[in-house]
Amino acid sequence: MTEKAKLPVGIEDFEEMRSMDYYYIDKTGLIRTLLENPGKVTLFTRPRRFGKTLNMSMLKYFFEIGSDIMPLNNGTLFDGLEISREEKLCDQYMGKFPVISISLKEAAGESFDTAKRILRSVIGDEALRFSFLSESDKLTETERQQYAKLIELDDRGEYAMSDELLSKSFLTLSRFLQKHYGQKTILLIDEYDVPLDKAYQSGYYDAMVDLIGTMFGRVLKTNSSLGFAVLTGCLRISKESIFTGLNNFNVYTVKDVQYNEYFGFTDAEVRALLEYYGFTAKYDTIKEWYDGYRFGELEIYCPWDVISYCHALKMCPSITPQNYWVNTSSNSIIRRFIDRAKGATKVEIEGLISGGSIKKEIHQELTYKDLDADINYLWSILFTTGYLTQCENDDQELTELVIPNKEIRWIFIKQIQEWFESETKKDIQKLESFCRAFEENDTDAIENGFTDYLRKTISIRDSSVRKELKENFYHGILLGLFAGMKGWIVRSNAESGEGYSDISVEVEDRGIGIIIELKYAENAAFEDGCKEALKQIRDRNYEEALIDDGMTTIRRYGIACYKKRCRVSSE
Repeated sequence: MTEKAKLPVGIEDFEEMRSMDYYYIDKTGLIRTLLENPGKVTLFTRPRRFGKTLNMSMLKYFFEIGSDIMPLNNGTLFDGLEISREEKLCDQYMGKFPVISISLKEAAGESFDTAKRILRSVIGDEALRFSFLSESDKLTETERQQYAKLIELDDRGEYAMSDELLSKSFLTLSRFLQKHYGQKTILLIDEYDVPLDKAYQSGYYDAMVDLIGTMFGRVLKTNSSLGFAVLTGCLRISKESIFTGLNNFNVYTVKDVQYNEYFGFTDAEVRALLEYYGFTAKYDTIKEWYDGYRFGELEIYCPWDVISYCHALKMCPSITPQNYWVNTSSNSIIRRFIDRAKGATKVEIEGLISGGSIKKEIHQELTYKDLDADINYLWSILFTTGYLTQCENDDQELTELVIPNKEIRWIFIKQIQEWFESETKKDIQKLESFCRAFEENDTDAIENGFTDYLRKTISIRDSSVRKELKENFYHGILLGLFAGMKGWIVRSNAESGEGYSDISVEVEDRGIGIIIELKYAENAAFEDGCKEALKQIRDRNYEEALIDDGMTTIRRYGIACYKKRCRVSSE
């Protein structure tokens, strides 16, 4: 039996992908499309973890001088791939250019000085790849000395280049490479907007805009040594911000049909991958959790999620889907959005979480300052960063937006719960009184208090959402309210008796045990919901574990919820 190729979890280097026998979904058609649609500067914007970095690595290995003689089974890294069938393009472009390849993914710091230090390190390391320039007879002595300044270290072992040299480092390096090779330089900048994002969050945005704008302006405008440049990022930053004066500047976003199949996995690619590894039975689950993005006219899966889940399936075939994408960033944009949501916006969020859609004007060209200028800009940011996607039917002015899949819906709900917890903690006295009502068996106070809290949060209200998901939402809200109670031992879905109770609490100093079962009351059938919940507590003997732990008084609560109302019964 032939051994299967390895799953490329976290592999972003094209050479490693191809030479180390990883499963590769062929995206080399991107090279052909790029060459057939030339532009001096091309920017691709896609959400994080959609293959931008791997594609940039692919471009580097294709164009860089020497790549056409890199051995892979006596061939090249591109043998057998789509681009290899384009013999004329390969002969003309493959392995023919000096390439500067930079990722700004790590170029972020809490201060401007820290960010500049990291930028110097990133650019200095790339310049060091071309150490032959220090002895190149194609450069003048002055130019060789200028190159030496790019890689010079200070007493701490850090790159010592001045601010002026840093600002023209791309330009300088491109000129020296062009002179050495007699061929124009290709510039690849991955995650170009990360330094701006961090600068905005940390309070030095204007200074970073000036630096990045100068660096890009010098290398991208009127630079006769530049063949072309390709940039990637999540956001399309306003031309007036860092791309001032650029002509022949092509931008391809998630709304464009061009290049849409080259970032992320198509449905056919996912089906082929699952068939290869024997996971075809998981297709519907993977589609529900990780599909749903729409780039141009194509439906796209998040590749990070698909690969990560398939890797988990190899380890444990029965494992359920996990939230992989959520762990690759802070998701702070969701929190910022929820913090500012009022009135109609809260209703719109509820509709989205419940599987509905909204229509909004999407502003594709933004500055980070726009984030706080108008909440309507935040809809655009949520769209471009992958938290929302467009529906199939789109018009010229408004874009119909939806949450793409189950994983992203979970992120929204999680962020809402965390926001709600922080909001409720602002009134500790009110919160403690609500929780003490459970100890005193005061169902009226519990009912009134919980209803008041529900009115303030964002709920799941649509009938299309499964009952279990709705119950989980109320479950999470109640857990959040209990989280800060001193002297309470709170357990969620704890095994007890003949099953798992929704929430159990031990108030140790008073010997009180509390059991709570939550039900979603379809069509406001509160009484039926409460009866069902209490019956489940009795039938499954949930109090057994509390009694075993020495609780002498047991409080049993059935709570039925519907939209932003609830009913509480006890016995």
